[in-house]
Amino acid sequence: MPDALFVYGSLRSEFDNAYVRKLRGEADLIGPATVRGSIFRIAEYPGYKREPDGVVHGEVWLLRNPERTLAALDAYEGAEYSRVLIDASPEGGEYPPAVAWIYLFDGNVRADQRIVSGDFLVP
Repeated sequence: MPDALFVYGSLRSEFDNAYVRKLRGEADLIGPATVRGSIFRIAEYPGYKREPDGVVHGEVWLLRNPERTLAALDAYEGAEYSRVLIDASPEGGEYPPAVAWIYLFDGNVRADQRIVSGDFLVP
C-alpha cells in the first residue's frame, strides 16, 4: 500500500483541526507539491476532479501506518469522496515525484465553482 498522501484542502498543515493533528501525530510532512487536475469549492471545503486539466497545489505527507491513518481519513472525508492514486510532483525539487493517495470528489460540480488558482488557500 502506498504510504504518501497528497492533501489540498482542510487537511493541509496550515489548518488546525482534529484530522490535521492526527496527521501531525501519525505522518511526516514532506512538503509542498502539485498534481494535475482541478479543485472546486464545494462548501467551506474543496473537492478534487481529474478534469479539467490544471495544476492543484497542496502538500505530501508520508504516513507511518497508512492503513490506520487512511481508515480514519476515509471516515472524515465521507461518502462524497473516493481515495485514488495520483502522481504528485514536488515544488522546488527537494524530493522526487511520488505516487500518492488523493481524495477525489465524486459529486457533480459547476464551472463557476472551480478554484482557478488551483490553491484552496488563494482565492
